[in-house]
Amino acid sequence: MKINSTVALTFTLLALMLGAGVFTGTWGFAIGRQALKGIKQPDSRPTNKGSAQNTSVREDIVLIKEEDILKSVKEKVNTSGRSAATSPSASPQAKSDQSKTDANPTAAKLPMTTQTNGVAMDVTSIRKQGEFLLLDVALKNNSNQAIKFLYSFLNVTDDKGRLIVADTTGLPPELPSKSDRFTGTVSIPTSMLDDAQKISLQLSDYPDQKLQLKMADIPIK
Repeated sequence: MKINSTVALTFTLLALMLGAGVFTGTWGFAIGRQALKGIKQPDSRPTNKGSAQNTSVREDIVLIKEEDILKSVKEKVNTSGRSAATSPSASPQAKSDQSKTDANPTAAKLPMTTQTNGVAMDVTSIRKQGEFLLLDVALKNNSNQAIKFLYSFLNVTDDKGRLIVADTTGLPPELPSKSDRFTGTVSIPTSMLDDAQKISLQLSDYPDQKLQLKMADIPIK
């Protein structure tokens, strides 16, 4: 029977590949075994030495009696109480006055007044409400003629020279001659004040703008 040369070559190659695989595996196993020779797994079992050390550690712990703990706490409480009793304290009235001063440091500098040609403008108080700084103002006309104002022309600047947008409510558009005192509020967004310490106001009559009411260095902090 004639053997096909292609089939014979195929079987020969397969035999060579198989033999090479067996040889490579055997050789790798031998090298790995040789490399791990002498290496052993550490003994993790507890020994008598370790047990002895644990016992010695436990023997070093000193337990404090409950009576001693209570006695120490009582002494500390009594000492703190005596210190608080002997320390000087301000009177309730003094504390109240101090808190008021801290809350409104500008109160001592108010009211502030300016007057021109018989027309007076007062800033009586300053307070914060939400995101606005509110200035309570008052106008009074002691002259013999009526004065008109357009409050959108109210000029407000801070101590950095920056122009500030303000809104005025409650003040009348016209002050009659020999008028009573009218009160209102100037509202300024606190976001526009930034690091300003003082502001200035300037209000002119309308439309002539001959009368100028100016008030500078109004403390806001």
